[in-house]
Formats: sequence, structure tokens, C-alpha cells
Amino acid sequence: MSASNQEYDFKWCPGCGDFGVRRALEFAMEERTSKLETPMEKNVVIAGIGCSGNLVHLLEGPQPYGFHGIHGRTLPIAMGVKMARPDLNVVVVAGDGDFLSIGMEHIHPQAARNLDICAVVMDNGVYGLTKGQSSPTTHMGGITPSTPYGKLEEAVNPLALYLTIGVTFIASGFSGKPKDLAKLIAAGMEHPGFAIVHVQSPCTTYNDTYDMLKGDRKKGIEPAIYNVPEDYDPTDREGANELIHRPGVPIGIIYQDTSRPSLTQRVEEVYKRVKPKSAQELMDAFNI
Repeated sequence: MSASNQEYDFKWCPGCGDFGVRRALEFAMEERTSKLETPMEKNVVIAGIGCSGNLVHLLEGPQPYGFHGIHGRTLPIAMGVKMARPDLNVVVVAGDGDFLSIGMEHIHPQAARNLDICAVVMDNGVYGLTKGQSSPTTHMGGITPSTPYGKLEEAVNPLALYLTIGVTFIASGFSGKPKDLAKLIAAGMEHPGFAIVHVQSPCTTYNDTYDMLKGDRKKGIEPAIYNVPEDYDPTDREGANELIHRPGVPIGIIYQDTSRPSLTQRVEEVYKRVKPKSAQELMDAFNI
């Protein structure tokens, strides 16, 4: 990214939406550490495999801890980190390819647990790192290297999926507005439970959707993205479901439920009733 930080030379194509997501996450973490007066090392960024994995190397100054895991397994890793160190702010960064395909099986269990983390999902509608194959959010009929005659299945609606399986904080953002996106990520990190910030982050090489999202008057294209209405109530689940199924892409906090305890809170309640064993006691149990 710079002459002073060559080891973190991001391998992203020019104009990639992930640059905006990186900047937004940087803004959000810097604001959080300043507000709470905590070091950057109190944050952990966990990535899977894909273009999104570069966000492990986030800042040119103090670095959050980073863990580059395997494809689709960011949530199990995040759960392990949070269970071991509940005091840390754990952020998952993932793409639509690994999070909503091989990783989809992990979303519902963490929603049921209300795991206290924030997942930032970069959706470009293809597998960008491996040359643009069809992903779960590629539209039906899409021509890609893996679907040369058109994709045969309908695209996943991520926001509807998250709402259906019980994610307690759902936000929708756009990489082209990093300052607005930073506010959504900050709100997700502050939420006491499982938060997902789903970001439209176009791939300029294999699926450039900038014109579709932002609109282009010269081409007669109306923008797909629109801000959530000011009078919208994100605590209204039925209203959230209606908003999600409107045409276009809403930008803002879609749904938030603070009534359910997080997994961290539930574990703390168990500790009040049951004395946890030390590592040595657990090891000694195998020697009996």
C-alpha cells in the first residue's frame, strides 16, 4: 500500500470495492479504540480465503491481530477466539463466495448462539480471486467461467437469509461510501450479539456493478442503492422483511434486536453456577 509498508502490498485490482471497505473498517476501528481508550491490539480481524483476506493487514500504524484461516471457516475461528478472549473485539471479513457457500453452514449456528462478533461480508457477485466463477449471489442466467450457458439457480438474498435465521444485527452498505459504511461497521461492533454488515463491493475485473448500484444518467440507469428512510424502525422485524424484498438495495441498518442475550453473556451466567476447571485440571483428567 505504501513505500513504508511494502509487506502489506494489497493484490487488488484498480477500482476494487474492497479498498473502500478497508478504509471504512480502518475508520471504524480507529474510532472505537479512541472512544474506549484501548490499544488497537484489542481488535482481531479474521479472514477466510478470497480477495477479502487482504483486510487482515489493515493499518499502516498499530495493527489489530490478524488470523488468515481457511475457506469458509471464519465463523468457527471467530467463535474460538471470542470464547478464549471475550474481552477482544472480533471482526470477521469475508466474501460472498466463502461466507455464503462453503461457509453458509456456520451462519445459522452462530445466529442461534448470538455470537458476540461483527462480520463484514464483501459481496461482488462472483469468485473474484479465482477468475470470476459463479457465486451464491450471482444472478440467475449469469455467464461466468463456471456457468458458460448461464447460471441455472436463483441468487441467494443474503439480507433475507440473515433475517430468517435470526441474526440480531443486519446492516447493508456500499463500498463507494466508506464514511457511511464505517458508521454501520462501528454500530455492528457495538451491538451485543451477532452482527453482519453486508457490503456491495463491486469487482471491476469480473463483475463491475458500479453503474447498476450508483446509476448513470447518461446511460439511462437508475441507481439500485437507496438510503433506508429516516422514519424506518430497524427493531420492526416485519418492516425489515418488507424492506428487504423491495426492489433495489437499501443502505443502512436493516434490523436490530437487543433483547436476546449474547453468547458471551450466556457463558458468564453458566460460570456463575459452575466453576470452570483449570487447564491443569483438564489435563490431569486424562491421566486417570
